[in-house]
Order: sequence, then C-alpha cells, then structure tokens
Amino acid sequence: MDFGLSDEERAIRDTARDFITREVMPLEQELLRRERAHQPGLERAELRELQLKARTFGFWGLATPQRYGGMELPAVVQSLIWTEIGRTFVPFRFGGEADNILFHATDEQQKEFLLPTIEGERLSCFAITEPGAGSDAANIRFRARRDGDDWILNGEKTFITGGNDADFAIVIAVTDPERGARNGGATAFLVDRAMGWRSEFIPTMGEGGPASLVFDDVRVPHRNILGEIGQGFALGMEWIGKGRYTIPSHAVGIAERALRMAIEHANTRETFGTKIGANQAIQWMIADSETELEAARWLILRAAWTVDAGLDPRHASSMAKLYGAGMVNRVVDRVLQIHGGMGYTRELPIERWYRQVRLYRIFEGTDEMQRLIIARDLLRGYTKIGGHLAG
Repeated sequence: MDFGLSDEERAIRDTARDFITREVMPLEQELLRRERAHQPGLERAELRELQLKARTFGFWGLATPQRYGGMELPAVVQSLIWTEIGRTFVPFRFGGEADNILFHATDEQQKEFLLPTIEGERLSCFAITEPGAGSDAANIRFRARRDGDDWILNGEKTFITGGNDADFAIVIAVTDPERGARNGGATAFLVDRAMGWRSEFIPTMGEGGPASLVFDDVRVPHRNILGEIGQGFALGMEWIGKGRYTIPSHAVGIAERALRMAIEHANTRETFGTKIGANQAIQWMIADSETELEAARWLILRAAWTVDAGLDPRHASSMAKLYGAGMVNRVVDRVLQIHGGMGYTRELPIERWYRQVRLYRIFEGTDEMQRLIIARDLLRGYTKIGGHLAG
C-alpha cells in the first residue's frame, strides 16, 4: 500500500504552494490592517487579478471539464490544492470554477450562466437554506407557481454564501407541495438579480457575511429551469456533497499553518527563564494537534480517493467533514492558548481563524447531520465498518 504522491500530483501541489507563497501570502498583513480598520478584505478586482495571474501558471478551473477550458483534476489533487489554499487566510480561490450543478444547464443556459461564470464575468450563489429549513433541507417552503410560460417565485432564502455579490442565484423552490421536496416536488431555477430579488447582509462572528435573499412575486421564464422539473432536491444534494471533502481539505491547510506558528512560538517565547516549549502542557497540545491533523488528512484523502475510484463517496465524505471540521477547531483553539494574550489580538490571524473555522462545523452539513448519516449507513447496512477494506 503506497501512501506517497505521484510525480504529477507532487508537481501540481508544489506549483500551487509556490503561487500561494509568492503571490497571495504577501497580502496578509494588508488584509489584517484593513479588517482592523473595519474595511473590506480582498476586493473583487484584486481577487480577479490574482486569479488571472494564476491562469498564466495553468491554474484555471480545478474541477472544470477540459472541454470548458478547465483542468478537470482528480478529486485527490483538488483536495491537495485546497489544503495549499488553506495555508493563507487571504480569501483566495483559483478561478475558472462554476457550481458543479451548472453543468446540467442547457446549451442556451450555458451561454448565459455557465460560461460567463467560468470566465469570472458573472458571480453565482446557491440558495436552498431557509429560515425554517437548514439541516432539514427537505422542509423547504419557498414556492414557485406556474403562470403560463413563467414561474412566480415567493419566499426567503437565508445564510446564502456569496448572496450579497451574486449576479444570479440557483434557487431550489417547491413546485409540487403535495409531493414534497424530497420526492420530486422541488425544482431548481436560474434567477438573475435583475429579475427582482434582493439580498440583505447578515452580520456574523466571521469576516464578511452571508445574505438573505428575498423574492416577492419574482417572475422567471420556464426556460430558466435548471435540469428537469422535480429534480431540484437531487441537484441540491449534489451541490452540497462536493463541499464535504473540499471544506475539510481547506481546514487541513489552516491547521498546518496554525500549528507551525505554535511550534515557532513555543521555540522562541520564554517564561521563567526557559522556552515554553519545554513545558509538558505545551508539548501535549502540540502532540495532540499533530496527531489529529494527520488523522484528518488521511480521512479526507480517502474520501477524495473514493470519488476518483467511482465509489459512493457519501459515507467517507461525511466522516471527513465531521472529523476535519472538529480537528481544525481544536487545533486553532490550542494554538491561540499557546500564544496567550497575543493570540487573542487582531495583530495575528489566530483569532480570525478561531472565528472562521467555527462555521466549518455548521455549513454544508452540521456535525449532527454527519453523525446521522454515518450511523444510519452502518445501522441500515449501507456500508461496512472498514469501508472498501472490510472483509
């Protein structure tokens, strides 16, 4: 059993690491300065400039099929790159991406929505969560009513990532209340902001913030249905599923960077005439963090491997999301403790990470939902203990 990277995987990973180190990390101090001054972090134009610079290195559309100009990288390689992105707290991501379910678009929809999104000319957001339907996505109440060749959309979506800046939204709406969302009663719509919906900023404990999207008799042409009528819930689950190995991949990068800071601090900070790294209490926090970090890394890479192997990734991805999200919260908490009062200030990124990673245990499936999925799969015999290695 070989746990090493191939030459190609290592080369791609190292090139991404080099770009992040040389082009993105130098922006960190300016980002912290802006945030201390209560200013926006990375502006859209600055992000665009970085993405175009990365394109000259060949990094464009990590998951985007090659026929659309993307790299179409395997899931394992995407996971490695997301870990590299996580090493910096600058909110950067490589360009050329689009919501995975947009590839279900018709030719006409691709010209209007998919291709401009890949090129960075338009921004999208995905809207399924509602005030009364978070983890229980099947409980959505947002309605779409047929009116001739159009649909009339009414309701509110909440905690929508990117909703304040999006040019259009992918909205999951109930089109057949009697069937229910899970049983073919929900449909996905592509809805331009110009059609009349509005967004309202939601302040959170992290930097930036999601939005509520408000629809009041918004008229959407029938041609703007994404996929088929009644396919909305399935598309929604497909969208959410991808995040269950990319989010913890990002978490590994954060935990690695934070732990390195803790080790450096423990080797230089002195109290009572000795380096604090000589104290058993500090050593145990570092040891526990490294052990959990490595455990999370291999759970995540295994989840990505199941995608590449064509296996059902849901069970492995739920374990990766559950453990990875908890791991990064514990590691950042220890790193803050090791830094003492300085870790609590905004001079360092640690308190920023502390606020940021708390969200990882909530979005794209809460800890509780991941536990439900994992236990259900085992209790109902959908999977075996040990996964593909089970006897």
